[in-house]
Amino acid sequence: MTGPISGIMALWRAYQRALTIHPWKVQVLTAGSLMGLGDIISQQLVEKRGLRGHQTGRTLTMVSLGCGFVGPVVGGWYRVLDRLLPRTTKADALKKMLLDQGCFAPCFLGCFLPLVGALNGLSAQDNWAKLRRDYPDALVTNYYLWPAVQLANFYLVPLHYREPAPEPAH
Repeated sequence: MTGPISGIMALWRAYQRALTIHPWKVQVLTAGSLMGLGDIISQQLVEKRGLRGHQTGRTLTMVSLGCGFVGPVVGGWYRVLDRLLPRTTKADALKKMLLDQGCFAPCFLGCFLPLVGALNGLSAQDNWAKLRRDYPDALVTNYYLWPAVQLANFYLVPLHYREPAPEPAH
């Protein structure tokens, strides 16, 4: 195989090797990369800012949040879920999704939104007001997309791609 497909396959194999050797680091960096990419897509395709109007600081904030908060917290949550429900049956995937969306998502969102506000320089008072104003809509919006995504995630995605394992001691 030659061309772009072989290059993509080589990158995928390199990713899998890195994930095997350094699962925690790779998962955390993946979370940061995906959050950064999501912000770039948002700014360029949704908000149509263009390259000159792109807010690089915002993208770097999202990368930092992905690496420093989302990756570790979600990875830890997946570990808890997989200890509680270790099988990958359809019924267990449904139970994981219900726990994820009923327990974790409301708490996670309640931490994530003020963290974003703090990183954007909001005072504690303004951050609290913003959380009270935005949280209900954010949670409802979450429920439009994430239950289906998480159901597929818990049923179809192999555990080692979902869960960052702690790095082995050297």
